[in-house]
Amino acid sequence: MSGEKISIANGKLTVPNNPVIPFIEGDGTGRDIWRASVRVIDAAVNKAYNGTRKIVWLEVLAGQKAFDQTNNWLPDATLDTIREYLVAIKGPLTTPVGGGITSLNVALRQILDLYVCLRPVQYFTGVPSPVKHPEKVDMTIFRENTEDIYAGIEYAGGSENNTNFLTWFQEAYPKDFKKIRFGTQQSIDEWMAVSGDKSSSNKVTVGIGIKAVSQHGTARLVRAAIQFAIDEKRKSVTIVHKGNIMKYTEGGFLNWGYEVAEKEFGDKVYTWSQWERTKKASGEAAANSEQDAAKAAGKIIIKDSIADITLQQVLTRPEDFDVIATLNLNGDYLSDALAAQVGGIGIAPGANINYVTGHAIFEATHGTAPKYADQDKVNPGSVILSAEMMLRYMGWKEAADLIIKGLNNAIANKHVTYDFHRQMDGATLVKCSEFGDEIIKGM
Repeated sequence: MSGEKISIANGKLTVPNNPVIPFIEGDGTGRDIWRASVRVIDAAVNKAYNGTRKIVWLEVLAGQKAFDQTNNWLPDATLDTIREYLVAIKGPLTTPVGGGITSLNVALRQILDLYVCLRPVQYFTGVPSPVKHPEKVDMTIFRENTEDIYAGIEYAGGSENNTNFLTWFQEAYPKDFKKIRFGTQQSIDEWMAVSGDKSSSNKVTVGIGIKAVSQHGTARLVRAAIQFAIDEKRKSVTIVHKGNIMKYTEGGFLNWGYEVAEKEFGDKVYTWSQWERTKKASGEAAANSEQDAAKAAGKIIIKDSIADITLQQVLTRPEDFDVIATLNLNGDYLSDALAAQVGGIGIAPGANINYVTGHAIFEATHGTAPKYADQDKVNPGSVILSAEMMLRYMGWKEAADLIIKGLNNAIANKHVTYDFHRQMDGATLVKCSEFGDEIIKGM
């Protein structure tokens, strides 16, 4: 069956009945996972549309398989193909050792400008969890994907670039330079003399990293999060930040986020920034009354939370969070912590999306687990649920719903892979491929 390309116009995808979807099999356990996942995806599409729709799969190379065949971890042909066909899916990839690309996943996000890392977190009844009420966790994280410290602007201690930067910084900003505690030979010599510490290097060796957060990058991320909340009829968007300490990066993210909310979505949202202004002008009672009226009118509440407090409250008060918009590093912490609350990274899906160009890569969020490679053992849930996200992104909601139904029933029947089996009473252990069969039966 020949396939057609997905296209985009005016922000809307046009998806043919036979779309070509590039896929990256993945390294390590990726091979087992993909074989199970593709059968589940195809079965869901076939059942939902009675054979009138079908995905035409097109393999592209990245990671170890690409290096073995092309001597390139991320071939240009792969990037070109994903650019051409817009939507792709991938398994876990090996991180190259010895320089060059520090992370293939980060490289794909940055090269294709996939500025949203979308991570929904939901609980499936019966999945083992370390918390008392995992069913209260139902959140969608919008993690900024291209800025923050993940931009990779770093200079190794002792390197030429590092030395050049420190020299320039000391000359241009002498007051700020003093905040680098061991940035000069004098500061190190003084420490050595006072402490008697002979184990440390007696030379200037300080790693330097630059944290960049832009108004433009913030606006497009927060815009996407609020639009998602509107489309999905969610109740709130929480801007998670560390602006109390990093006032011009994380603090900028907070302020610019509120600005976008009020300027672009003013008739559909109510912000805590508005609440603060009303409180200052008319008192707290008036501000509370204004917010209550906004809720009653169905407006989405745009609020904020400091990152470290958020990591506490997603445990103690998860029902207070709905959609979360945050920067790269905070989003990394939060998404993995939340995944643990609902059963672990093995079933945590993810997507990297540019809502303007339509480009999207749906992916496993876990690693390659090479010690389990080719054993038909691991849980394929992360890729399967990422495919569910992909189908929903394409507008094929009926097929996406079948995947959720199938997974729920497989878990309810307690026919599960080893990661769940070891924590569930009365469960039947199945292989990776067999778990895929159970999901298909559960549709």
